[in-house]
Amino acid sequence: MTTAATSLLPDLSHEIEVIPAFFDIDSMDIVWHGHYVKYLELARCALLDRFDYGYARMRESGFGWPVIDLRLKYVRPAAFGQALVVRAQIVEWENRLKIAYAIRDAKTGAKVNSATSIQVAVDLGTREMQYVSPPVLRQRLGVGA
Repeated sequence: MTTAATSLLPDLSHEIEVIPAFFDIDSMDIVWHGHYVKYLELARCALLDRFDYGYARMRESGFGWPVIDLRLKYVRPAAFGQALVVRAQIVEWENRLKIAYAIRDAKTGAKVNSATSIQVAVDLGTREMQYVSPPVLRQRLGVGA
């Protein structure tokens, strides 16, 4: 995609702040690795809600969007009470919904974690996976029909 074409796309990203709670900390006094998935989910929900296509709207549109692939890279540990910024950005939408994430320290900007998730549309009536994202996704994102 050219720079001109890219500049015509809406901003497909969103950021939230997360502060790890006491129950997110493991015996090593750092955030347990599994809780990062929860932080990604919070950012993904906020991002999709921004486009009025959260879980309730997905269901209303007749499609479920299960996560079929999730990859995380741990760069440095986070600690109890450390403010984190979680950025989620939609990077693919034509045949699947791919979201790239970056978790950074809110004060320093130092990267803590990077991740990607891939979701596919499933027709809720037939339970069949769709090989092309349904038009409702592109309409909600403002990326054409």
